[in-house]
Amino acid sequence: MASTENLILLVEDDPDHEALAIRALRKANVANEIRVARDGAEAIEYMNGIVSGVNPMPQLVLLDLKLPKVEGLDVLRAIRVADKTALLPVVVLTSSDEERDIVASYRLGVNSYIRKPVNFTDFAEATRQLGMYWLLLNQCPPTL
Repeated sequence: MASTENLILLVEDDPDHEALAIRALRKANVANEIRVARDGAEAIEYMNGIVSGVNPMPQLVLLDLKLPKVEGLDVLRAIRVADKTALLPVVVLTSSDEERDIVASYRLGVNSYIRKPVNFTDFAEATRQLGMYWLLLNQCPPTL
């Protein structure tokens, strides 16, 4: 399997949210390579590439739930079903605070659920903390 240490896969269809997330991560001195999947089908295609050894394993997936083509919950389900990606840390980063989305995400094995703050300052701070925890403090499973 191809590997790139510290790669982040950002699954985000909104170009403004994509730019904000990348800007906030860079502002927090997160220098990791960031690859972007802009819809659910593209994210699943990327995951299939991990399974086949074509795509590198990310250290973290930041997953929006409201995606075109394939919903984020279906992307999460696909990640958890494949042996190679089953333990991959996934953080839902979404504008939804609906209880059914939160419950469904945890039932499918999400590692964290974060509601996107409305203003950039709060969003940047949440992304900074997210990056600090998941990329610096968190210990990934040894199979990654």
